[in-house]
Amino acid sequence: MDRSKLYRRFHTLLIANRGEIAVRVIRTARAMGLRTVAVYSEADRGAMHVAVADEAVLLGPARARDSYLNIERVIEAARKSGAQAIHPGYGFLSENAEFAQACLDAGLVFVGPTAAMMRAMGSKSGSKLLMEQAGVPLVPGYHGEAQDDATLAAAAKKIGFPVLVKASAGGGGRGMRIVRAANELAASVESAKREAKAAFGDDRMLIEKLVENPRHIEVQVIGDSHGNLLSLFERECTLQRRHQKVIEEAPSPTLDSIKREAVCAAARKAAAAVGYVGAGTIEFVSNGKDVFFIEMNTRLQVEHPVTEMITGIDLVEWQLRIAAGEKLPMTQEQITLRGHAIEARVYAENPDKNFMPSVGTIRSWRMTEPSAGLRIDAGYREGDTVSPHYDAMLAKVIAWAPTREVAIDRLNHALEESDVRGVVTNIPFLAALVSHSAVRSNAIDTGFIERELKVLTAQPKPPHDLEFATAIAAILHEEAKAAKDQKTSPWATAGWMPVGRRQRVFTFRQGQGSEHKVTLHYGKGASTLTIGEREIGFQAVPGAGGIDLTLHGIKSQVVAIVEGHELYVRTRNGRFELHWVDPFGGDDEEQVGEDRIVAPLPGTVVALLAEVGATLAKGAPILTLEAMKMEQTLRAPFAGVLKAIKCKVGDIVGEGVELAEIEPAGP
Repeated sequence: MDRSKLYRRFHTLLIANRGEIAVRVIRTARAMGLRTVAVYSEADRGAMHVAVADEAVLLGPARARDSYLNIERVIEAARKSGAQAIHPGYGFLSENAEFAQACLDAGLVFVGPTAAMMRAMGSKSGSKLLMEQAGVPLVPGYHGEAQDDATLAAAAKKIGFPVLVKASAGGGGRGMRIVRAANELAASVESAKREAKAAFGDDRMLIEKLVENPRHIEVQVIGDSHGNLLSLFERECTLQRRHQKVIEEAPSPTLDSIKREAVCAAARKAAAAVGYVGAGTIEFVSNGKDVFFIEMNTRLQVEHPVTEMITGIDLVEWQLRIAAGEKLPMTQEQITLRGHAIEARVYAENPDKNFMPSVGTIRSWRMTEPSAGLRIDAGYREGDTVSPHYDAMLAKVIAWAPTREVAIDRLNHALEESDVRGVVTNIPFLAALVSHSAVRSNAIDTGFIERELKVLTAQPKPPHDLEFATAIAAILHEEAKAAKDQKTSPWATAGWMPVGRRQRVFTFRQGQGSEHKVTLHYGKGASTLTIGEREIGFQAVPGAGGIDLTLHGIKSQVVAIVEGHELYVRTRNGRFELHWVDPFGGDDEEQVGEDRIVAPLPGTVVALLAEVGATLAKGAPILTLEAMKMEQTLRAPFAGVLKAIKCKVGDIVGEGVELAEIEPAGP
């Protein structure tokens, strides 16, 4: 690897981001021999990206606008650390033209396109006008500068409902709303503007005709400063929720070779319209017959690893070499497609509670070991804290195989063997999604997840012998570790005890279900379990990464994590959450009354949607909480009268804080 050209431009790189993308960029930069500098907020002092960088500079308080979105502080961090170049990652300032220009003005290399290119293509409205002039097909819509309510309402009426309201400067589904009727428009625009302003610092909107049952296809492009421009095949990102991509794969299973070349040619044409330099993505929406340009993302995408897996190209390395003034090392004809790759985004969120973000400390982090066909891009580790201030993505699991079917199998296996505790994650949901028959057969559109949500978040299966045995083995092991004495534990069942046989009763409950009693017999002879009327031979020893459990004469490797009286159990039958009923009492927990509206997680109150004394129908909106850059509307749990509101707009509230009180309607 020739590093001389790179070093002539820069040898120290500051990564103006956090989480997994910061770790990802640092990994390649260090492999290229560059010195790396991380930046962090006060909430991220102990974060993984801070630990893996050569140096780290504090930006400021937890709020993104005071740290990761503060251009002056990022530029100052580069000066302090001696960095000559800045990689913006994705999100935050990555598509901010002012930031790109500020880097140039400060004598720093910005790893990405110029400010002019960003302004031309980074603005959804501006890029659509440019594409219209270039003859690229567009979805009908309004992309103008006027943003007053009357103009937007008139545009929506002209286009015809349903329409899609989108943040002009946004991405990742933020600042985006589907509006199906005129009376929904004003509230949707207000909410989308507020969300866009918080996430991107820009609340300009555009309006498009909603393409029903669409597929999302995008093309990776990359250009150098010598006039060379390449496309690196396409990705399919149709599996989305709230316009946020969940699963991405490459190549698209929807396109044949002729359609593939056509959409890639259109993407190259779009990027060439501005002489694009750097890595970017041209996004299209398809109605199954035609393909329409929707936007260009002038940065590296979250899902770039699937492109890397099918091409063998390190996109971050190419970004850095282009930023150093080098030519692209390959021609279009030399780019070849190999196999199939698929990626799942692991989030700290609870699918059973409308994907509410989850915050807290990661007490256990067990991800499948990377291999030739499996890659894990993580931004968190065991012991790290997931804060409410930023995006909730923890990691990406990427699988590659010669065929799509085998790649999906490999991804599913990796998800099934991953355990993260301390925060709730969407890992079980992802496993259910990729194993769904419609996903495997590619019978999907962007609304698939919403339609199949009940199936994908089905109630857990009831536990049976194997799960109860695993729970008991885990409890005994934890007790043995605490006591540092395993003489009377069934972990060593071959010994003889002069006192004869002993027994111990364990009681478990799953959710709010009925209790299950299991009796352990141990001491002289082999240990057994009595479950119902049956007595079963039982033996367990700690194994690599879990427990080697023998039950019914069958040896299984199982996983269990004990958190007080809560147990997480993973067996060949799936994942189970069990509560171990305290045999000494003290098991009751104080319950918050249903008449009280509490914060489901830490956040900021951004809107009050009802007044004290108002009569509310069940599900009526009461207030909006913003957490992790997403808005959550808290609604009336039943019909009644709003008795009190105990917060105001701008309040920063903690999890469980009472925000409002509602009185049930009379009979």
